[in-house]
Order: sequence, then structure tokens, then C-alpha cells
Amino acid sequence: MRFVFSLLIFLMLPFLALAQDAPETPLVTLKTGDALRGWEGVGRLDIQGKGYCTAALIREDLILTAAHCVYNTDGSIISADRFQFSAGLRYGRAEATRGITSHVAHPDYVHRGAVAQNDAVAVDIAVLKLDQPIRRNRVQPFRIAARPQAGDQVGIVSYGRGRSETPSLQEICSVLGHQNDVMVMNCDIDFGSSGSPVFMVRDGQPMIVSVVSAMSFSELGKVALGTSLQDPLQALLAHYSTTGPARPGGSQRLIQIGERNETGAKFLRP
Repeated sequence: MRFVFSLLIFLMLPFLALAQDAPETPLVTLKTGDALRGWEGVGRLDIQGKGYCTAALIREDLILTAAHCVYNTDGSIISADRFQFSAGLRYGRAEATRGITSHVAHPDYVHRGAVAQNDAVAVDIAVLKLDQPIRRNRVQPFRIAARPQAGDQVGIVSYGRGRSETPSLQEICSVLGHQNDVMVMNCDIDFGSSGSPVFMVRDGQPMIVSVVSAMSFSELGKVALGTSLQDPLQALLAHYSTTGPARPGGSQRLIQIGERNETGAKFLRP
């Protein structure tokens, strides 16, 4: 199915009111520690003087978010020391809070301001290096899975406008299709949801299959647009290995399909 989008809007800041479509299941606010259990690796990524995005832990010292979150509107890079990641932030308390020492966007990503372009959405991912690893039993890095197919059910954990103090879970929404390497979903997103991890649950474990980039309107109404991770994330991690801080004893090691790295990130085939 081909989608015709009338407008693509990045979701970093909570400014513009848009009509809401009914989600497949409603957003549920994760108000208690029990409700949050298993999702502690999702956190709010605050940007001093600018706003916030959502991000998720994929290694003990590395988080994944949308690339446009690390750019100013004029296309300049935001300094790493303006970021703070609060894992599992809930009503002012976080499971862990870390600063950022560096960040790397996908090498093919080009920032063109607040209005997204399809080619940007397809590679709208970035990784940020934490100033200290998060090593807590309750906060585990998420595995990464290959992209789902049209009709598959996914879920999303996000912060957003009007719910910035605690994450919300939409347990079931659907992949409507793919277009130009962009995943189209009917998940309920809002400003602040940029960088939110989209999950599929396999064998009881949530695995990230996409990162929220933008929202748009099509013939189906409001839709969420996300980056399909498999090839773009491989390219990003390869780029990170040459530009980011090297691991002791060698360069960064890529995450391969079916292979676990020492901190739990993994690709799984559908």
C-alpha cells in the first residue's frame, strides 16, 4: 500500500495541537513501580534550554533516540553537555540519571528544520554515550529486533505533551506498512515522543523494532512514522565505531542479527 502524506512534523517539543485518532488500545500511564517494571530502560532525554525527547538504553553506556533530537533548528549540533538521560523517570524520581559525553547521528541524516522529510525519517536515529554505564538489575538494555511486517502488532513507551513526568505505554498498535524505508504505524504519539522505542514482545521480552521520528497525516488519518532499525542501526553503529569513544582494547563491535553482545543488545529475526 502506498501512503500519501500531507505533512510530516518532528515531535521533539510540545507546541502544536493536532487532532487525535483513536488508538487500538489506549495509552496507560505507568504510575507505579510495578507498572513500570520491565520498562525502566526507557527514559526522558532532557535538552537544556530546548525541551526533551524519549530515549532507550541499548547498552549499559549507550542510548538510542531520534537523530533530530541532537540538532538545533538551524542544523547545528547541540552540545553533548546539554543533555541528561533519566532512565525510568517517574514523578521526579529516576532509576538512574546520567549525563552525555558524546552523540553520533546516522551518517546519512541531514537536518532540515522542524518539518521532516521522508529521506530524513528513514535514517532518523542517533546514539548517545552516557558519562557512566547504568549497571542496575532493574534497568536492563533492550534487545533490537528486525523490522516487523505490515499488520504486525507493536507497542510503544513514550513521554509526551501532558505526560512528561511519567512514561506511558500503548500496549497494542499496528504497523500499517512501509514506504521508502519508513515504518508507518497507528500508534498514539505526541510532541516529546521523538526517539520513543517501538517494541514487539517475543518470548515475554520487549525488543525494539523502530524509533519514532515524526507524525503525519495520510488517507488513514494521523499516523506515526518510524525508522526501520536493522540496516540503519548497523550503519549508525559502524559510524559510531569510527567517531565515538573506542572501547578498551579495540574499536566498537557491531551488533549482528542473532548475536548477543555483552550488554544484552541483540537483533532477532521476526
